[in-house]
Amino acid sequence: MKYPFRTRDQKNHKEELSRIAVGVMIVRGLEPEFPAAVIDQLNEIQGPAKEQDASIVDLRGLPWCSIDNDDSRDLDQLTVLKASSGEGYQLLVAIADVDALIKKDTPIDEHAFINTRSVYTSARIFPMLPLKLSTNLSSLNPGEDRLAIVCEMHFSKAGLLNKSSIYRALVCNQAQLAYDATSDWLEGHAELSDAAKRVPELASQLKTQDELAQKLRVKRHESGSLEFDIFQPRANFINNEISEIKQQPHNRARQLIEEFMIATNGCTSRFLAHAGIYSMRRVVRSPERWLKIVKVALDHGFTLPNQPDAQALETFLAKQHREDPIRFPDLSLLIVKLMGSGEYIVEKPTNEPIGHFGLAVSDYMHSTAPNRRYPDIITIRLLKSVLAGQKPPYSVDELKAMALHCTIQEDSTKKVERQLRKSEAALLLRTRIGQYFNGIVSGVNEKGTWIRLFDPPVEGRLISDVQGYAVGHLIRVRLVSTHVERGFIDFVAADSPHNH
Repeated sequence: MKYPFRTRDQKNHKEELSRIAVGVMIVRGLEPEFPAAVIDQLNEIQGPAKEQDASIVDLRGLPWCSIDNDDSRDLDQLTVLKASSGEGYQLLVAIADVDALIKKDTPIDEHAFINTRSVYTSARIFPMLPLKLSTNLSSLNPGEDRLAIVCEMHFSKAGLLNKSSIYRALVCNQAQLAYDATSDWLEGHAELSDAAKRVPELASQLKTQDELAQKLRVKRHESGSLEFDIFQPRANFINNEISEIKQQPHNRARQLIEEFMIATNGCTSRFLAHAGIYSMRRVVRSPERWLKIVKVALDHGFTLPNQPDAQALETFLAKQHREDPIRFPDLSLLIVKLMGSGEYIVEKPTNEPIGHFGLAVSDYMHSTAPNRRYPDIITIRLLKSVLAGQKPPYSVDELKAMALHCTIQEDSTKKVERQLRKSEAALLLRTRIGQYFNGIVSGVNEKGTWIRLFDPPVEGRLISDVQGYAVGHLIRVRLVSTHVERGFIDFVAADSPHNH
């Protein structure tokens, strides 16, 4: 789309959004740029980590592949199935050994701990680790030998985990695949990608991996894992100008990776518990505001028990998804807010785990994305200390302080990403003032009434005098103003007196 009002000296959209992102990060106590000490250390790193250790297993001959976003260059994990001797699946997940290159308390490590995760905005990514590492030397890039932590899991034909082990290995990614293209192929809508075709066994590998992932998915949902449809639009650019905003589909390839990562995170947390050491878990507690969730269900004609019950909640959500898909994203968001956000805590190995209510798993931590998330680097260091028979690299008090910091900073980074999504939407609509759109009332609170448009998928506020719209009400609105810096989008109802 061309922007007719654009003047010659106006910055392009990417520059404008990048500038806003930097400002919002600084306000939130995050560091958008790498300090000099990080650059100095980076200049000394000339190649990927190499170690000669008898415990490192050479698995470079296996047909490993990565599946990620089309534009992802920070590859954290690979998957492969080994031929199983019995009637089941032998799944291996390799995680990039970032710690092999970035040691504790070095400048790069200390800076990574400040933000605790990469911040993803459409115009600019603010990586936790410098790109020379996260997209190259510590990334599991195709055709490159890399050190990794491998989680080997043996599942029955029905998808039950029989046993698992964790060890260090040398791996080589044979094919870098993308979610959407892989999913289209799995569902029979497209040809296998060229990258996958080049690896002889990969087609059958992917089919069997998908088969296992779907079995694991069914099992989790039987246990009460919650299925949400969260409103997460993503901006696309042509020549540095936003061309469209689209909702990201949650497809079969994303499900495949999600299931394997949840399984891996369960195995790593149990491994550390069995080793008898404290570890940093990722938890979503049973909702304290459960009775409010009960009321929401009741408003939809569904009765939930008075005590938190993930299976009952999943039954309600599945029913609503089937019966009212248009309103389901707004219901999803409301339930997620009432459940409360995830947090990092330190758990004693002998304690009954708090678990992750939303995923319906009792043992869960973050261990599978060390190029993008600091808690995963902490976990890898704990795993390696156990494998080497050494004492943990962190004291319990250090872990507790780090868990609190990671929770706070994750909240800050997510607020930055949300703010930028609003600014992107305002920028896309900036030249469409006066136009009419179809939407749905997505929220009503003391601050106002919120409208989610169907196309483009963006959200704004209703400023007309007409009151009393309920959540879920279908509405036609006219766009009256936008404020890119603050991410404001204002509508009036099409039948409002403001239109006359």
